[in-house]
Amino acid sequence: MSRIHWLSAETAPDGFPDAGTALREPDGLLAAGGDLTPERLLAAYRRGIFPWYEEGQPILWWSPDPRTVLYVTGMHVSRSLRRTLRHRIFTVSMDQSFAEVVSGCARRDDARAGTWITPDLRTAFQRLFELGHAHSVECWQGGELAGGVYGLALGGIFFGESMFSRRSDASKVALHALVEFIRERGFVLVDCQVASPHLASLGAVRIPRPTFLAELAQHASGELRPGRWHYPCE
Repeated sequence: MSRIHWLSAETAPDGFPDAGTALREPDGLLAAGGDLTPERLLAAYRRGIFPWYEEGQPILWWSPDPRTVLYVTGMHVSRSLRRTLRHRIFTVSMDQSFAEVVSGCARRDDARAGTWITPDLRTAFQRLFELGHAHSVECWQGGELAGGVYGLALGGIFFGESMFSRRSDASKVALHALVEFIRERGFVLVDCQVASPHLASLGAVRIPRPTFLAELAQHASGELRPGRWHYPCE
């Protein structure tokens, strides 16, 4: 019978079990415990593992199979989104309001968003942002934040954590800007973690976990490239 692996604060940052040993039910649950230090988070994401838990629970670590990803050459741009982009309804920036984007994602009318972006996780990602590993894309309208997306960049993979919209198409514009930006810099995909109809409509696909882990080994195992991102706004 499969069991999850328990981590302690003394467990080495890279002391995760093999992702292939994750449970089938619930899908992808691999380990519990540990902490959210930058070293442990970076080690986890490089192994295809991410934290997802509710406040009051121990930290739960997951690696679902299949994995939902958006290849940078595969984003679907609908007719309405093309119209929004053409009319330049929004202004896009990067790494200008990271904390505000995370707050916007945490306050979405979405049960998952309202529970898994815990205060400790927000603090941990703020630290990753300060270290130059986490990034945000902001979508502005009339000087107000209309939507955005945030996540973690390792090598040629962007690990998308969450996105939100306060105006129609705002998060899609932010995601489109992200995909165009990272594609020009040699990235290959955005990790979307788990499937949803919304992600599928944008071109996300599900791939077997071994395929995803192979992508990580090829594109996310090299030297870290921390630093602020600056969107080339016109």
